[in-house]
Amino acid sequence: MKRGAPGASVTRRGAFALAGVGLMAALGLSGCSSSEDGGVLTVAGSTTVMPIAEMAAEQFEEETGTKVLVSGLGSSAGIEAVQNGTADIATSSRGLTEAEAATDLVTTVVALDGIAVIVNDDNPVSGLTMDQLRSIYAGETTNWSEVGGDDLQILVVNRDEASGTREAFKKIVMDGTPFDRSAAVLPGTGQVRDVVSRTAGAIGYISIGFVASDFTSSTVKSLAIDGVAATEENVENGTYPVSRDLYFFTKGDPSGKVEDYIELVLSDEMSQTIRDAGYLPLSDASYQARAKAAGAEEGGDAS
Repeated sequence: MKRGAPGASVTRRGAFALAGVGLMAALGLSGCSSSEDGGVLTVAGSTTVMPIAEMAAEQFEEETGTKVLVSGLGSSAGIEAVQNGTADIATSSRGLTEAEAATDLVTTVVALDGIAVIVNDDNPVSGLTMDQLRSIYAGETTNWSEVGGDDLQILVVNRDEASGTREAFKKIVMDGTPFDRSAAVLPGTGQVRDVVSRTAGAIGYISIGFVASDFTSSTVKSLAIDGVAATEENVENGTYPVSRDLYFFTKGDPSGKVEDYIELVLSDEMSQTIRDAGYLPLSDASYQARAKAAGAEEGGDAS
């Protein structure tokens, strides 16, 4: 299991609309982790990681009889729920903040993911440089003609501040540059995809596995970044620049049913399921490739 010390750092495409409102209310009323009360595990957090948690929950219940309640409250809300003892596991599409890392939260990397930059199918632009992408999201580049497209105003679509995907995009792409405050802000992956699919000048970002959907007739296209296509293969080999790890966080080292559930997520039997959902399961090969690519970028030793 790729787990750090305390403070260390259905299908996926059918999970757009699952908000877990009922579970949120239940968690708000609970003063302690539900696994301690009735043999039920609670998993709360990122809508990006939610499909992994849901698929594992179904299999875990079949194998053990233990029910796993999964909700997509956002990465930050899930982390807070674990800190408060109202959830057993936080799912997150971002790493811990400095303040969170100073607590007793323990990190487990559960999968790899790429963030695809998406535009309307009718947009002739096929790729952007990282600098161009940053300029668009900073509100400096406002017309597609400035990056080789039509004379059309760019509608920037961003995620809300509770989103781990936004936090990862901010860290990887913006690199300290503020977001455009006039951008449209949406709460979920499904909403971003829907708006971009219906708006000629829109640009957004979502996980690669959500670019294609079996549950809607609408389509979007992903852009190459710095000449590298947003594909699972390029995420796995470390060449696609807008990629990240996905996490589980627990309060202290996981044990008992919580540990059993996490071990299931990381097991070989879940690997193909995770791939089918649009994510990349962990492997030594993928981690070595990503480390090598990161080392090459930084000009240092990746070993």
